[in-house]
Amino acid sequence: MALGLVLAVSGTAVGQVPSGGPQLPEQDRVLSRQIFKEFIEINSQDSNGSVTAVAEAARKELLAAGFAPEDLILAGPNGRKQNLVVRYRGAAGSTLKPILIIGHIDVVEARKEDWTTDPYQFVEKDGYFYGRGTQDMKDSDAIAVESFIRMKREGWVPKRDIVLAMTADEEGGASNGVDWLLKNRPELMKAEFVLNPDAGGVELRDGHATAMEVEATEKTYADFKLTTTNPGGHSSLPRPDNAIYELMHALEKLEANPFPIEVNPVTHAELGEEAKIAEPARAKLIAGVLAEPRDTNAVAEFVKAPTDNAKLRTTCVATMLGGGHAPNALPAMATANVNCRILPGHSQEQTRQELIKIFDDPKLKVEYMADDGTITPVAPGRESLAPPPPLPEVFNPLRAVTAEMWPGIPVIPIMEPGATDSTYTMMAGMPSYGVNGVAIDYNDLRMHGKDERVRVESFYRGAEFYYLYLKALTKP
Repeated sequence: MALGLVLAVSGTAVGQVPSGGPQLPEQDRVLSRQIFKEFIEINSQDSNGSVTAVAEAARKELLAAGFAPEDLILAGPNGRKQNLVVRYRGAAGSTLKPILIIGHIDVVEARKEDWTTDPYQFVEKDGYFYGRGTQDMKDSDAIAVESFIRMKREGWVPKRDIVLAMTADEEGGASNGVDWLLKNRPELMKAEFVLNPDAGGVELRDGHATAMEVEATEKTYADFKLTTTNPGGHSSLPRPDNAIYELMHALEKLEANPFPIEVNPVTHAELGEEAKIAEPARAKLIAGVLAEPRDTNAVAEFVKAPTDNAKLRTTCVATMLGGGHAPNALPAMATANVNCRILPGHSQEQTRQELIKIFDDPKLKVEYMADDGTITPVAPGRESLAPPPPLPEVFNPLRAVTAEMWPGIPVIPIMEPGATDSTYTMMAGMPSYGVNGVAIDYNDLRMHGKDERVRVESFYRGAEFYYLYLKALTKP
């Protein structure tokens, strides 16, 4: 899920929608909420959930709306990881390639004891919908399904087919759905370009929209397993080379040595556009970041915000720890997971080598861990792909619908600081863009965290946006 720009906009008129602006009809509010609730209340986390159950629920809704069974394909490697590929048929005889929408229906692991509400109960309170997946990304899954149903009900005939792939294991696991479909059912996934609602989106400040972000490029994801070993022994006889201490020393070096600052063409354009609408103090900081040479004081102040820091550097952070085997024994082994989000132009193996330099400890093992948990001594050498061109058939309708929904806000291409399934479609040669219309408060980014939530009206506005955008993309 896109993490959002941090914009500071003066005044309150920008982004406000007049009362006569596009509004989601009541029957579609009811239906979209029903589908959203159903999706949220299905546990689809990797450890003990079922992606298939979400796919089957979506298929049932689409069958009831009149979609033909042959246009609702369930396919996947096993019973829990069935993906759903939906084809909305376009005009007969059209020679245009389809549009492909990809949306993962798995979610990050959630523990009930960590939450104020049950993560797998759909709760509406205080103007928000709560539940695991409300931001990442069952909101967009429900919106896509409801938009297909609404267009079908209205008899809309697009100028080209629209394909929706609802897929497994974007958040982890051994069966990434986009990758599996591209390798095993490529005929279902062929498209002119790809839309991925898992990235991009509308940012809110004080309840007002400030920018429509479009993912133009993204970082590469990598996990690295750190291991220290030791002969161990009796805890009454401490050794100076304790495995846990050695691991902690390495992690302290990681904390003290962030990766260097880099500005690539996408982030340069992103920050340049932001500076045009930012408050003077922030615009001055951005000018210092973009200056040649850079203003080191401006950079130091700018990167204090996690979202801004992630724009400018590869980030690597410890996310899991393990060590020891008994309370009265010296640890024979200690391990940590270091999660990295790597800037375009750098490979996972290059990043592993940089970590080795930072740790500067020949006794510390630094290994790569693949999405399926496989550990290897060397990481892949693949770098992020170059950003796709800003296709007019994608951006012209986007600007028009954005202006209708949120008058005055800019459309800004961004670098996604996380990582999404767009990496697979880009590698398959299909230009891919992160686009969605669900507005999220810049200071309320709860994807992957506890008490995940989305504004009720943001969800409904996002549903109206996506319906209008799909129609604008495919009008004859």
